[in-house]
Amino acid sequence: MVTLIHTLADHGDDVNCCAFSSSLLATCSLDKTIRLYSLNDFNELPYSPLKVHTYAVHCCCFSPSGHILASCSTDGTTVLWNTQTGHILAVLNQPNGSPVRICKFSPDSMYLVSGAADGSVVSWNMQTYKLFRCGSVKDGSLVACAFCPNGSHFVTGSSCGDLTVWDDKMRCLHSEKAHDLGITCCDFSSQPISDDDYGPQFFRMASCGQDCQIKLWVTTLSDLSGFELKYKCTLSGHSAPVLSCAFSYDGQILVSGSVDKSVIVYEPNTGSILHTLTQHTRYVTTCAFAPNILLLATGSMDKTVNIWQFELKAHCQVSQADKPEHEPKQFIETWSEEEVSSWLCAQGLEDLVSIFKMNNIDGKELLNLTKESLTDDLKIESLGLRSKVLRKIEELKVKVKSLSSGIPDEFLCPITRELMKEPVIASGIFPSKRIFKLSHCSVRSKGSK
Repeated sequence: MVTLIHTLADHGDDVNCCAFSSSLLATCSLDKTIRLYSLNDFNELPYSPLKVHTYAVHCCCFSPSGHILASCSTDGTTVLWNTQTGHILAVLNQPNGSPVRICKFSPDSMYLVSGAADGSVVSWNMQTYKLFRCGSVKDGSLVACAFCPNGSHFVTGSSCGDLTVWDDKMRCLHSEKAHDLGITCCDFSSQPISDDDYGPQFFRMASCGQDCQIKLWVTTLSDLSGFELKYKCTLSGHSAPVLSCAFSYDGQILVSGSVDKSVIVYEPNTGSILHTLTQHTRYVTTCAFAPNILLLATGSMDKTVNIWQFELKAHCQVSQADKPEHEPKQFIETWSEEEVSSWLCAQGLEDLVSIFKMNNIDGKELLNLTKESLTDDLKIESLGLRSKVLRKIEELKVKVKSLSSGIPDEFLCPITRELMKEPVIASGIFPSKRIFKLSHCSVRSKGSK
């Protein structure tokens, strides 16, 4: 279930891009402005709108910490803003003054990449605000860029339809034609693929283009095998050019916006369409997910930004699709925050997922939770919920212990959790003097001696 919870209509022209930090939403427009809103109530910040660009603003993005906002424009500049005050930190001039179409921060916030209409791509040092390295593509304008979550490489897309892969030293690793009529956007899933076919160094990427298609890829970069970009499948739900695509923070949902005025929500593992959203009245130019919550923003040439909320239970069902009953890994302390969230959903505790994520509860922290920490730190007021969480954690520890020992759970005493000797299964009423022999205890029927 996806619900429209708010509509922003402050821009005076087409909305070109929107981006989230953990607490803010930024939007930019052909009207030359950038606007910032609080995620608490979607009210515009006091220092918004930001006005310094002299032509259309094509893209905006937050640094991973959320402390810096970057915006780029037809005026040939990329501007860095302090998100606490709205003050300008730096103005980065693209070589040759070419219109800048795209900008993205590296995952470690050390660099910002900007791509321009003349095909130039520049990496800027975010400590000195100076040009670090630059390169260029052979043909077309750069209109798309995405960093691999581990920071080992980034991908640019051009108006000629080429995907080009660069390492962190701006060396071109790979280039190939991806969309015949030009690329419009690309995005990485933040979660590595870890099923039987791939190791944790593999990441899923989506690209979309003027050919009305979304393509899914798998990328990896290693010292042994070098770089690989593997095409996986094509999603063809739109009837017109696809202008934007974005993965949810956990990689379980992919959305796209199109010239057909619709937003399509996909389950990327199967390619199935979950929802089609048709509230915009003109081309959907941009879509973005919040980094830690199930919040989606879509922007359009109708000058509005729509904010959508995903129902948590439905999302948990998507996350668990095509998976067997949730079996815990033996080493709970190595669980990621996403694995803890999946476990909560499997236990019927999906209402707590957002609380656990906000407090960065991974496997190690999960094992250390107490009644006091649930009450005082996580602010879980319901006694029933607190008790259920603690009970499920104890059950998890027991189950993992039995898995690590290789002993089936039904062979263990339900009371002492020790191996039973000569177990007996009784049906109906216990006959008198029936004895169940356990490792360190014996259970006798009432009246036996």
